[in-house]
Amino acid sequence: MIYPSSRHAHVIGLGLIGASMALALKQAGWRVTGEDANDETLTLALAQGIIDAGEMSAAHTLVIIATPAGAVADTATRLLAQFTQPELVVSDVAGVKSAIVEEVTDERFLGGHPMAGSELRGLRGAREDLFQGCTWVLTPTDTTRPALYSTLHGILREIGANVVAVSAADHDRLVALASHVPHLLAGALMNEAAQAAQQDAVLLQLAAGGFRDMTRVAAGDPTIWPDILFENRDAITATLTSLQARLARLRAALVEGDRTVIEEGLRTASDARRQLPGRALNSENLAYLRVEISDQPGSLATVTRAASELLINIYDIEIAHGIEGIAGTLLLTVDALRAETLYDALHDLGFKVAREQ
Repeated sequence: MIYPSSRHAHVIGLGLIGASMALALKQAGWRVTGEDANDETLTLALAQGIIDAGEMSAAHTLVIIATPAGAVADTATRLLAQFTQPELVVSDVAGVKSAIVEEVTDERFLGGHPMAGSELRGLRGAREDLFQGCTWVLTPTDTTRPALYSTLHGILREIGANVVAVSAADHDRLVALASHVPHLLAGALMNEAAQAAQQDAVLLQLAAGGFRDMTRVAAGDPTIWPDILFENRDAITATLTSLQARLARLRAALVEGDRTVIEEGLRTASDARRQLPGRALNSENLAYLRVEISDQPGSLATVTRAASELLINIYDIEIAHGIEGIAGTLLLTVDALRAETLYDALHDLGFKVAREQ
């Protein structure tokens, strides 16, 4: 993997994710500065040692923008115009990607989104291990430089994240179901229970593990969600429409006493839940693919998206030699049990692939 020559990072927005990112980078040996629109938050972050200072300079090689989603594009555009060093890597953590990626066209920007969070808010919930084992989505475009992707991928792996790559449009469509709608449903279920508890106060005392698990995210910071939900409204409304139809079928099955439909729905859900990714790997279970890649726009994005579509995690990605000329080589570290699948997929896409022993 490629590491920046200067390990100076700057975090803009010191809420839960931004402050946790600062702590994670500091644990990994980075010097971290930061800023926040709230002066009290910045003062507290300095006092608690979450950041080392409050000013960014030309020595910085990494910037993470952790502002509300609606402010990311303007913040990134302003910062990239101010700091022109070519080795600078700028990314964000917003839960919606398409509008941001379309607006920020500087090749030093690569959109990102960690699938991590906490019911605690702000600095109070910040943890240096928040991203350990989490999925961190990157959204490379057809103009993303392989060196930039490799650098950011390496940094995120360094703090414990599992990196996947999809297009910005696919991210927004998929995360509507994986994150945005679940948050809305958790809120709706919690509100329904709270309203019922006004008549039957004992209800909330009956809230067992299942209810608590389903509503945990409803305790999160409500102020960050409107921007995210409105930015992704098309994908969210489509998912809600599909879910409404599924709930209507379940309601009809209950009314009609259709045991087969109820059992089949619970069985398929149980099977799917058990297949959620989660297997940890050690070095003995890793394999290495060497992929010849041209210096054409979109080559890197094609490789990383192919892996993500197959649910194959790239644990490490390295540029083995010069990528700026006619051709270069990517060295991918993947699950040994899935290496052959990725090998075949990349070969079918026209890449020259070799498996390293």
